[in-house]
Amino acid sequence: MLKYEAIASDLRKQITEGVFTPGQQLALEKEMCTQYGVSRITIKRAVDELVKEGLVVKRRGSGTFVKSLEDEDVKELSMANQFSGFAATFKGRNVGTKVLRFDIIHPEEEVAAKLQMSVDDFIYDIVRVRSLDGQPVVIEYTQMPIQLIPGIKRQVLEKSIYGYIEEELKLKIQSAHRTVRAVMPTEEEKKELDIKGVLPLLEVTQVAFLDDGRPFEFSIAHHRADRNAFRSVSIR
Repeated sequence: MLKYEAIASDLRKQITEGVFTPGQQLALEKEMCTQYGVSRITIKRAVDELVKEGLVVKRRGSGTFVKSLEDEDVKELSMANQFSGFAATFKGRNVGTKVLRFDIIHPEEEVAAKLQMSVDDFIYDIVRVRSLDGQPVVIEYTQMPIQLIPGIKRQVLEKSIYGYIEEELKLKIQSAHRTVRAVMPTEEEKKELDIKGVLPLLEVTQVAFLDDGRPFEFSIAHHRADRNAFRSVSIR
């Protein structure tokens, strides 16, 4: 891990654990240079990573502040109880999973950057349709580092990946940064989600983190807009 990535990870962990609270100012660049023993360029790159993730905002002439829900430019939304995973969120209902793809590939450069890994490393490439009470509600496109989340098999995909991570691997899922927008479905998505006519999808793009700040998942989920409700949540 590069120096700026390690610093970004440390700051991210402090934010998600509440060491820095919403609206609080981070230390000045020169102070962080002394604290971490690095140059201002390294600190700037680390902070810029947090800006891209939507964790902090730079205010000209004032400094860098942890974003709060009052910030006008906050775009991240989270689905209720999403840190428990889809199956646990809808416990008690008939949850179904159809695996469309389960491959091992090298990540694209953009995904590798989000997961803090090399394009020469390997990731799981997973596509699943999730259903409730026999009705398909979402298609999930998920990518995870194999080195960080080892041992995923098809039977895990048919149940709960998040359950496997926490119960079998004993890792704690802490936070996620999400953006939501409306998109139109592809022909394949119309078929898999049983869409007839015109129906936009809610696209939720997510980078999820463990409690030590390591990103373990990059995913894009396409939800039927008529079968999902969202509210803002930051960390569990």
